[in-house]
Amino acid sequence: MGLLRLEEIFSQQQEVSMKSAIMRLVIPVSLAFFYYSWCVLILPLNAALILGGLMITYYIPPAGKESIIPIGIALGIPWWLMATSLAVLDVLTALFVILNFAIVLRIPMLGAWISRFMGSGEAFMARRPWLSRWRLLGVAFFVWLPLQGTGGVGAVLVGKMVGLSSRQILLAIGIGASAECIMFAVGFELIWRLLLANLYLGLAVALAVIAFAVLLYAVFQKQDNSE
Repeated sequence: MGLLRLEEIFSQQQEVSMKSAIMRLVIPVSLAFFYYSWCVLILPLNAALILGGLMITYYIPPAGKESIIPIGIALGIPWWLMATSLAVLDVLTALFVILNFAIVLRIPMLGAWISRFMGSGEAFMARRPWLSRWRLLGVAFFVWLPLQGTGGVGAVLVGKMVGLSSRQILLAIGIGASAECIMFAVGFELIWRLLLANLYLGLAVALAVIAFAVLLYAVFQKQDNSE
């Protein structure tokens, strides 16, 4: 299946009634509220407030899973809850973008970033032909990559370009975000425990992991620049 132009995809969205527009805004926000309410019920108040602050911070660049998850674990949030929380945020963010794309375009900075992406979408996909070949799994792998722009917003745009339905996009983001969050959460939890047991060994392992991450990032950046 050929690539689809983002301009054509989103221009085809039909006008909705005021009631429907309000529902589209309320549903993702309500789901986020219900999820956080559940977290408040299972966590001590202080930990719940910390988690809420980190979930908000997650939306402020350049914060990402690689920084928010370790901070949360170090502050006493269970690793599995940190992983779940950020994965849920990615899916709900994607849902909000899918339902309210015209509104998202008006958000300062984010709207400008989306417009630039839409303008260079074909070149972006040409440098990553595996996205159109793997489709759902390709988008999931794209989300899993620990790089800027591979979260809920960017994945929606990529998913639309390769022809995925909204449900398929949400599934791909759920898979990719869960895998990435678990990778960071379990990895840092193990390093944290190692630091507590043996400071020098823990530091050595942490430095090795950081060096590997930097190398991986440099490889992807070099590949993008060369293409």
